[in-house]
Amino acid sequence: VNDAALQALGSYHGGRMLFLGLGTGLGSTLVFPDMVLPLELGDLPYCDDRIIEDFLGKPGIAELGEKEWERLVMGAVAQLKKSFIVDYVVLGGGNTKKLSVLPEGAEQGHNRNAYLGGVRLWQTDQSTRRPKWRVL
Repeated sequence: VNDAALQALGSYHGGRMLFLGLGTGLGSTLVFPDMVLPLELGDLPYCDDRIIEDFLGKPGIAELGEKEWERLVMGAVAQLKKSFIVDYVVLGGGNTKKLSVLPEGAEQGHNRNAYLGGVRLWQTDQSTRRPKWRVL
């Protein structure tokens, strides 16, 4: 379990959620009832034999400028939301604050949610006394 998974779990409030951490790279996690699936979406091939993290992570801002970076973030969020059939996307990471508006269907996360995610990860189901969350 990595920092993106913990922040995702701490940000979760039901349904199917995709977390994208816009920081140095691109963190990603899918959360749905009682399950957490850490992902490596940053390694997806994107353009010119590069990966999507090159564009949506910190190097992308430096290379493209904030306006073009924001345009790519908007498109990526829309496509990933559709592809994963999620109810909402939470955007975390330090670069989220650079967005002038949030993409449709997205909400802003906060780094402190990682603490809540760590607490939730250790919750047990009262009826079965087994861990409430399965990490896949």
